Amino acid sequence: MRTYSPKVSEITHEWYIVDAEGLTLGRMATEVARVLRGKHKPTFSPHIDTGDHVIIINASKVALSPGKAEKKMVYRHTGYPGGIRSDTYATLLDKKPEEAVRRTIRGMIPKNRLGRQMMTKLKVYPGPTHPHSAQKPQVLNIPDARARS
Repeated sequence: MRTYSPKVSEITHEWYIVDAEGLTLGRMATEVARVLRGKHKPTFSPHIDTGDHVIIINASKVALSPGKAEKKMVYRHTGYPGGIRSDTYATLLDKKPEEAVRRTIRGMIPKNRLGRQMMTKLKVYPGPTHPHSAQKPQVLNIPDARARS
């Protein structure tokens, strides 16, 4: 029996929406990365983009483990010699919460052309509104990601 490989014409891309309010960042990011990659589908193939579109709203209200926001560092490089810059997740969540969520999910996606294509299907918004209502997104329920109080 031959191994099934999906054709590009057979792949359908659904739209999902995630309300990040009160969700733990890492636990939410793993589920979103799984959906972006397409691992939740029976037709998953590692060399084809079978994943779905994901919209994340309320990114500014995402939760981190206690104390992690002040301890965990975010690094970037300016491109100049000695140009490494560091910041904490707390300041990044204050300045650009959508970028903090996007960086976390990006770390869980392959670092190649296919991964960059998958990341174009991720839309992150700091507030509760988004311009993708015409796509009629389904709610992606992530029950294990609720922050423990």
